[in-house]
Amino acid sequence: MLSVFPTFAVGGAQVRFVRLAAAFGSAWRHAVIAMDGVRECAERLPRDLAVTFPEVSVAKGDVIGNVRRFRALLRALQPDLLVTHNWGSIEWAMANLLPVARHVHIEDGFGPEERARQLPRRVWTRRVVLRRATVVLPSRTLERLARKVWRLPGERVLYLPNGIDLARFTPRAPSPLPAEPVIGTVAVLRAEKNLGRLLRAVAIARARRPVRLEIVGDGPERAELERLAGELGIAEAVTFHGRQAHPAPFYARFDLVALSSDTEQMPMCVLEGMASGLPVVSTDVGDVRAMVAAENAALIVPKDEAALAEAILRVLDDDALRRRISTANRAKAEAEFDERVMIERYRRLFAGEIGHW
Repeated sequence: MLSVFPTFAVGGAQVRFVRLAAAFGSAWRHAVIAMDGVRECAERLPRDLAVTFPEVSVAKGDVIGNVRRFRALLRALQPDLLVTHNWGSIEWAMANLLPVARHVHIEDGFGPEERARQLPRRVWTRRVVLRRATVVLPSRTLERLARKVWRLPGERVLYLPNGIDLARFTPRAPSPLPAEPVIGTVAVLRAEKNLGRLLRAVAIARARRPVRLEIVGDGPERAELERLAGELGIAEAVTFHGRQAHPAPFYARFDLVALSSDTEQMPMCVLEGMASGLPVVSTDVGDVRAMVAAENAALIVPKDEAALAEAILRVLDDDALRRRISTANRAKAEAEFDERVMIERYRRLFAGEIGHW
């Protein structure tokens, strides 16, 4: 299996690949290409996994040259399956237009350049280049987009939601909130995550009651976010934990999970918060409203720091509501997002048992 990522930094798609590869074990040998050369998620792969990282020359803006180089490497490697991820790997889909290998394309979401609207050039490219691939979407929002905007053949489009290893996340026993409840988030610190919005929401909430914010993750926005926390006067109430190879234990520190993104589809932070039996306060992006339990739906709000702050305060100020949401979110995670179901569906997909070839 040749898997191509725009980056192999830690993120939802990369972590899902690690979980799938570990579950498949010796059933597949893997070659992984990170278009930007970043391979930090490799540290999460099982040490006994058969995986290589082929070197490839990528020239920014040289589409024709890249496609030629990628096709040459495809012919040299002769993979049984090519799996591309997101727009950043689209040139590999072009390289396989005259098929060298079976092709699965997984689209998890968009960067800041497409958070408000689809770019026409990319729409047309996807429409043409992905018509012969099996295109996997983890959210209903993306599935509708693939069918109605990209106009891909219906038989080529497959909705396959993400799953989570429920055993790694144990809900806490019901207990009173601490004097300074902890709002937590796990995210790569990029522009589209808009963590500045969350910092401003925390500043608003702290004007009415003590709260802390803990941010797990790192990225290019960190310095600016640290500056903003100081400017808002909340630096002493914000902890930047940086990138963590295993973020699951941090959820035990949180009293609620917050997400402030401009664009998401099926964010792992929400799934992990639900599995941890936590309320989720989030902007209304992607499938988030449909993911959480019905009891939690009122905490999914517009892209506005005041609305986020009000939702945070609402759940922190109402113990009964918080406990109802916590129980309901864990129950929904168990019922709909068990990782074992996701792994079995991907096993069948990659084996050619489902999808359209």
